[in-house]
Amino acid sequence: MFRSLSVRDYRIWFAGALVSNVGAWMQATTQNWVVLTELTDGDAIAVGATMALQFGPQLLLVPFSGAVADRFDRRRVLMVTQSLLGLLALGLGLLLVSGAAELWHLFGFALMLGVVNAFDTPSRQAFVSNLVGPDQLSNAVALNSASFNSARLIGPAAAGVLIAAVGSGWVFIINAASFLAVLASLAAIRTSRPARAEAAPGESQLRQLAAGFRYVRRRHDLLVIFVMVFLLGAFGMNFPVMSSTMAVEFGRGAGEYGVLSSILAIGSLTGALMVARRPAARMRAVILAAGGFGIACAAAALMPTFWSFAATLVLLGFCTATLLTTANGFVQTTTDPAVRGRVLSLYLAILMGGTPVGAPVVGAAADALGARWTLVVSAVAGFAACIIGVWWLFAERGLRFHFSRGRGFAVTHAGRPGVDDDHSAQEETLTAPLSVLRRDPHLFAPVDSAPQAVPAAESMTGSISVQRPVDEGRGGRRRRRRGRPRR
Repeated sequence: MFRSLSVRDYRIWFAGALVSNVGAWMQATTQNWVVLTELTDGDAIAVGATMALQFGPQLLLVPFSGAVADRFDRRRVLMVTQSLLGLLALGLGLLLVSGAAELWHLFGFALMLGVVNAFDTPSRQAFVSNLVGPDQLSNAVALNSASFNSARLIGPAAAGVLIAAVGSGWVFIINAASFLAVLASLAAIRTSRPARAEAAPGESQLRQLAAGFRYVRRRHDLLVIFVMVFLLGAFGMNFPVMSSTMAVEFGRGAGEYGVLSSILAIGSLTGALMVARRPAARMRAVILAAGGFGIACAAAALMPTFWSFAATLVLLGFCTATLLTTANGFVQTTTDPAVRGRVLSLYLAILMGGTPVGAPVVGAAADALGARWTLVVSAVAGFAACIIGVWWLFAERGLRFHFSRGRGFAVTHAGRPGVDDDHSAQEETLTAPLSVLRRDPHLFAPVDSAPQAVPAAESMTGSISVQRPVDEGRGGRRRRRRGRPRR
């Protein structure tokens, strides 16, 4: 589970990022509480507008932020962006402490924060690949998510206490100080791995930017993930709107609002650690987590009391972290390193850039219909994402249901051994690793990590020989195929 921490540079980065993440969660919690209760009279639309301004630049600046992550030294980029984020937090904190802050100050702060984060986030995500080898990348991505959600356990609750004790402005000032930890860790890292992808001779900047889009367009599996995370990012993961409006719905204050975020983080941390234990990121985990997200939101919308609502947030956090951590790991580990920064930037822009579309809608639903409708909208988004993922599995991977007397239902890939063959030795079910599905280079294009459409002459309905051991990913056991599938 923690194997990536054996790498010195990653261990230093992990520690510094953990401290900074605690401060970031304190700031995020305080920012939305200030807008909802101090600068407006419970205006959920204003909270949604703040989120839209904060995450909108992720979408608008995606061509440039991804190129920066691929072309420049990521450590130097992070030194600049982390310093700017600290200065922004310090400036807003001083405004709040002095009593001079107004709503437009918060809007301007959120916009500038979004611009800086548009360049910081893809470089920070891709920087992990400079610290660990490819075999540890999936685990390192999952541990990054665990660090983020560990901070979520502490940050919101600490923010609630500090708001009541010393005021909201000091929370921003404390967060500004927390950036010193991540800056110190960046200075201590001694990575020797290349952090820059050189452009081909004569290749224009525009062609380099377009390369990332062309790569994603050819990868249907990535397109499906992007659609799923857009739906959930736009209409499902508006947790500040959900938590703040539901806290007010139950007549609670800032302390209980912080507690809700910490309870959500319990499930999120558990989900991230479970992903860290897995040997690889799989598409099926993303799809199942989307369905679980919809179920959790629907259950939360029906809860009659504050604490029963809080209990459902554990499942909601678990499904959210499982989906996002697995999707992030899948994108990073299956993407060509030459375009990884640009693809990650596009992925993050779709995930976070959907917020300007969905957050105002969710906020308006809360104002017009009640706080519980934010959860109804989120549930619909989760179910829609799950349906899209299941459709892709059956349409492009050619999954089929089989029924055999004595064995029940089984799911196999089209053209693969069915339940009537040597089931124990030959069946390739939905759990088959991607390496099995692409073992024949004549079937799939080299850029694909999942089966795509193939010419009729190379139809998957023909015989496929399996002659090497396959790691099924359960306890490291290997099983050999003992037979050859029939036509």
